Amino acid sequence: MLDHKDRAQVLTEALPYIQKYSGKTILIKYGGNAMQNEKLKKAVMGDIVLLSMIGVRVVVFHGGGPEISDMLKKTGTESQFVNGLRVTDEKTMDIVQMVLAGKVNKDLVNLVEIAGGKAMGISGVDGRLITAKQLDPSLGQVGEITDINIEPVTDLLNMGYIPIISTIGCDSEGKLYNINADTAAARIAGKLGAESMLTMTDIAGVLMDKDDPSTLLSKITVSQVPQLIGDGVIQGGMIPKIQCCVEAIRRGVKRVFIIDGRVEHSMLMELLTDAGLGTMFTA
Repeated sequence: MLDHKDRAQVLTEALPYIQKYSGKTILIKYGGNAMQNEKLKKAVMGDIVLLSMIGVRVVVFHGGGPEISDMLKKTGTESQFVNGLRVTDEKTMDIVQMVLAGKVNKDLVNLVEIAGGKAMGISGVDGRLITAKQLDPSLGQVGEITDINIEPVTDLLNMGYIPIISTIGCDSEGKLYNINADTAAARIAGKLGAESMLTMTDIAGVLMDKDDPSTLLSKITVSQVPQLIGDGVIQGGMIPKIQCCVEAIRRGVKRVFIIDGRVEHSMLMELLTDAGLGTMFTA
């Protein structure tokens, strides 16, 4: 339990970071694997409201893979993945839309409102935020982003809302596509000219030894990434996540963080304290 002096120290330490981020835009990519339970989701949305209240322009981009898999299982449909991408036929696309743009999105909006914030939930279809085309016929309705119309997001920010965005896009004919959330988050963060992008997932960050948390790399430059991949430090499903971090930096985002979304208040610890918590990527 913190005494009064320790509490004052925490607030004092946070001040320069509050000054640094006030008036700036940050994008939080909230992965489905980090949404472990209702208590944790409530804490994360509360932290987002706090950031908004101190003047940070917060945009939330969420996934929902585990929820989609659960719903597919309930309907007797088996989930299939190729290179980490969910094969999305017409039936699967209906469920993706229902779960992401419906349940997950509105649950997060509701939690922000309960915490005293103002949120608006949209998908990439709204305002044609994300235009896409088919990535590969063998994957069905999995989309490759062709354009981003950032205006719906900036309009919501300018009206004082926290935009909460689900990862669905469409083409010029209105056909829906399942979009990789990491890829879309990097593109949107770049379009926003975001100060930082945080990827909240179910890992602590990049570890030199995946079985030893003490080997966390707290800072990585873009130029170090190919070597880390070559050495096998970054491997498997982490490779596309890290490549999206690099993409965001190349599109003008100043700092990108991978943090463990299962740790309560990890976002605040990363953004508003000296120590940080996860892995930071910079140019």
